Amino acid sequence: MAYVSMGEAHRRITEYMNRFCDAVSYQDSSTLCRLLSFSSNSPPLLSLADALNVFQDASSLIRQSDKFSEHGEILAHLFRSLQSYRVGNLVEAYLAFEKFANAFVQEFRNWESAWALEALYVVCYEVRILAEKADKELTSNGKSPEKLKAAGSLLMKVFGVLAGKGPKRVGALYVTCQLFKTYFKLGTVNLCRSVIRSIETARIFDFEEFPRRDRVTYMYYTGRLEVFNENFLAADTKLSYALQYCNPNRERNIRMILKYLIPVKLSLGIIPKDELLRNYNLHEYIKVVQALKKGDLRLLRHALQEHEDRFLRSGVYLVLEKLELQVYQRLMKKIYIIQKQTDPARAHQLKLEVIAKTLRWLEMDMDLDEVECIMTILIYKNLVKGYLAHKSKVVVLSKQDPFPKLNGKPVGS
Repeated sequence: MAYVSMGEAHRRITEYMNRFCDAVSYQDSSTLCRLLSFSSNSPPLLSLADALNVFQDASSLIRQSDKFSEHGEILAHLFRSLQSYRVGNLVEAYLAFEKFANAFVQEFRNWESAWALEALYVVCYEVRILAEKADKELTSNGKSPEKLKAAGSLLMKVFGVLAGKGPKRVGALYVTCQLFKTYFKLGTVNLCRSVIRSIETARIFDFEEFPRRDRVTYMYYTGRLEVFNENFLAADTKLSYALQYCNPNRERNIRMILKYLIPVKLSLGIIPKDELLRNYNLHEYIKVVQALKKGDLRLLRHALQEHEDRFLRSGVYLVLEKLELQVYQRLMKKIYIIQKQTDPARAHQLKLEVIAKTLRWLEMDMDLDEVECIMTILIYKNLVKGYLAHKSKVVVLSKQDPFPKLNGKPVGS
């Protein structure tokens, strides 16, 4: 930190308070946003923090002017938070920022128009980010992380302020998305339900009224929830919406959406192009797709093993594991095609022993009982049309469409 004289510190603090009060008086939301963006680490905010740590008694400056004292509670908490943030005391920074946020939300509630909505977004974003940093500090000191949970409660309070009638209601979706990010980080995604219910069932909301950015984020997170619940058709609808309306220049965001949309599409029998996977650096799915195309169960299992940590972190491992049934279907179809060429008269009769030999060639050692069990499941799930002749150990395939396509529907639907 460069040397700051007492006079310079006084000037910086006074200048900030003047800009803050003017921004409120003239309803200048963009300026207010810049004044509150802690995580941007902007030079003006850092220089203000240095000034506060030199002057130490900013509250006396607040009291000296009616202009400043009108927003005294907000400014005092904000300054304390910024001081702590600058010296790396993130827990204290969060606690002070939480008090500032509560005071700011109360002021926002009293303002009739929605002029400060973007500034409120900044406050919501900063409280979440600061809580995450504070929890990291607590964890590193061997203490229980609890600030992000507190931030979730604060965000829920803000949602309550916005989820009414009037122009402020368009901000509800942004706060909802911040809540989603909080709940997903905490592993308490079940808490998303009440917020989703408010957005999707309340008559005051017209979803298309919300900003596109917020609609995309909302559909991304609700799509992920549908993936976890294995509601693949709903997940496909929501994630496809997010992809369609996502800013095409935001490659990272597109990749995040595709990371969940691709397993969903695969579950519905829709295979993505290799070019798409390479363009968005989704190489972990390349072997999975190849396994589906080839009917190669060994390759699928190797792909899942190779990227197990990544798939588990994303929460899609079990979804991909269930693709085994489609791989079996593809393998049976290949056996059928080969048999049709070599023995057309018996093309529709697949011996379980032949299937077992094919699996052994793929290093999948199964006895006939296991093969019979798999074929029974494939028939039950409508991936194979036919019946099992148990005594003769033969699968008798239908002569019409023995391997039905999923056509965008989940297995077994």
